[in-house]
Amino acid sequence: MTPPEPGPEPTEKPRADLWKVSLRCRCPRCGEGPLLKGYLTVREACPACGLDYSFADPADGPAFFVMSIVGVIGMAALMALELGLHPPFWVHLLVTLPLILVLCLGSLRPFKAWMVAEQYARSAAPPEFSSIGKHGEGSRWR
Repeated sequence: MTPPEPGPEPTEKPRADLWKVSLRCRCPRCGEGPLLKGYLTVREACPACGLDYSFADPADGPAFFVMSIVGVIGMAALMALELGLHPPFWVHLLVTLPLILVLCLGSLRPFKAWMVAEQYARSAAPPEFSSIGKHGEGSRWR
């Protein structure tokens, strides 16, 4: 039995390293153009390579990841400070609260860029729904 002849190589779209691109908040395809305008607004297109960012919809994903991760880190810092030093409440306000704010605000942009880069790498598209059955038709419940 002869092996099948190899077909054409699948074309893979060029992309930059997703982690480096995410940390720098750059375009997921070329790695050069800025991804965000302002603090958290995704641009319409990459000024360097022209990639249209209309596929990108990270929604609340970055905020969820940041709150989850920073919440654990912040709570661990609060408990370590409390159990180790037993400081008054105002010390927590001066140490733990700014730590949590800096971590949240500092990591939100890279997480948003990471979500957009993952959507690009996975060829995300808007969902398309179609009915494959006739659920509820013919039922007495209407």
